[in-house]
Amino acid sequence: MDILPLLLPIGAGITVFGLITLSMPVLRSHALARPNQRSSHKVPTPQGGGIFIIAATILVAGLGIYSEALFKDQPATLVCLLGGTVLLATIGAIDDLRALEALPRFLLQTSVIFAVVATLPAGFRVIDALPWWVERACIFIALLWFVNLVNFMDGIDWMTAGEIVPVTAALAIFGLMGALPRDATLISLALCGAIIGFAPFNRPVARLFLGDVGSLPIGLIVGWLLALLAADHLVAALLLPLYYLADATITLLRRLAGGERITQAHRSHFYQRAMDSGLCAYTIVGRVFLVNIALATLAAIALQNAAILAQAVCLVAGCAIVAALLWSFNRQAPLRPA
Repeated sequence: MDILPLLLPIGAGITVFGLITLSMPVLRSHALARPNQRSSHKVPTPQGGGIFIIAATILVAGLGIYSEALFKDQPATLVCLLGGTVLLATIGAIDDLRALEALPRFLLQTSVIFAVVATLPAGFRVIDALPWWVERACIFIALLWFVNLVNFMDGIDWMTAGEIVPVTAALAIFGLMGALPRDATLISLALCGAIIGFAPFNRPVARLFLGDVGSLPIGLIVGWLLALLAADHLVAALLLPLYYLADATITLLRRLAGGERITQAHRSHFYQRAMDSGLCAYTIVGRVFLVNIALATLAAIALQNAAILAQAVCLVAGCAIVAALLWSFNRQAPLRPA
């Protein structure tokens, strides 16, 4: 019996929970996030919990991959992914403590993502009809956007857990079904468990925030996993993160159309507008979580049925579910009493 898929998320979750418990006094003294225009919190709150998620994910997944001698299969890809994850976490940590300018931060991100894309297997393809270099450019842009949109969407308590836990759990299940390489499956399991271990500290009202040190590398890992899934199951890979993609992309386009500076802090995301209109964090994240379960179910159906009609129906159904969620967030809700 293969018990490793059970041990990895448990080990990662316990590791994160223990490290955060031991580190809270230090975080309260040196890593406070001050409220700003984008914030949902009212008082300074420790941030940087993501460093423990990334450390546990790399440690636990690395041990699992090493125990099964998987590094020999794609050593350059794995080393580059894990090294890039550490580098993005470092960039995020610096930005959490002392805000980086947008240009150097962007250049560092692009360098990491370029290296990850460059080390994808030579035969890796998503859409064979596209020229190889066009497809690689599209993957690069998609990864760059995904890294940043995870950061953009981490704006209220439990939001990242409500999104990434269902997505990584689905990726792990799909991997155990054979849709992902074994190393990617183990990374999915470890990341899922690590975020679950972080969730109690981020429960509304949060005692600890994820921080850029967590959101940026989480975006890289999940984006890479989705890219691997897309090689054989494009519709499933689009469905899993569809809510994040829709909320972040529509918000960006709306701000660009309105002439706003996209690098400026804001509260324009659908979920932020819902909170400002009176919905509580539990309601918002609960809806996001349920929608993600529905999207994962549709992705599983698409995974099992390669017929074009079935794929199209799943994708249309997923778009309709996400559109309904965005509409519910966008409509004017009664303000809570003062």
